[in-house]
Amino acid sequence: FVTNLIQARLGTETCAILRLSGPLKQQYAKEHGLDFQLLLGTSEYKEKYRTDMIRWGEEKRNTDPGFFCRIIVQNVVEPVWVISDARRKSDVEWFQTYYPEVTQTVRITSSEEIRKQRGWVFTPGVDDGVSECGLDEGVSFDWIIHNDGERQSLEEDLRKLMEHICTLI
Repeated sequence: FVTNLIQARLGTETCAILRLSGPLKQQYAKEHGLDFQLLLGTSEYKEKYRTDMIRWGEEKRNTDPGFFCRIIVQNVVEPVWVISDARRKSDVEWFQTYYPEVTQTVRITSSEEIRKQRGWVFTPGVDDGVSECGLDEGVSFDWIIHNDGERQSLEEDLRKLMEHICTLI
């Protein structure tokens, strides 16, 4: 939701939304003979493989921390990239290392109550793992965006972020 708002304000010719999970799921599906399209959604099909897919992705990252990062930035021409699903320190560190002048870390926050209202259900062993909580500690975010349903607060946070991004492009 918030990434789409950012892209809408900057325009699709300026801003690309990049997802690390896409190439991860595509490669996992290929190696395991699964339906890539079904892994992209929020379905029982994806949940059936989610734990093993996370394990597999961690193994890839442990071998090569930039593996998925390099894939998503290939052939991107827009000057602003929003990585909508960076969830690990290694992801953030890769962008900070290879694009130090322009990398801005943005954390989107929402209370557990609001997340539940939006349909989120806690899954032990998954939602408390590194794939979901890897950035909860040890990362200093440049920006915090509050997405708790208060439109005015969200708009103010986005306005400040947009002003800063415009100074970088």
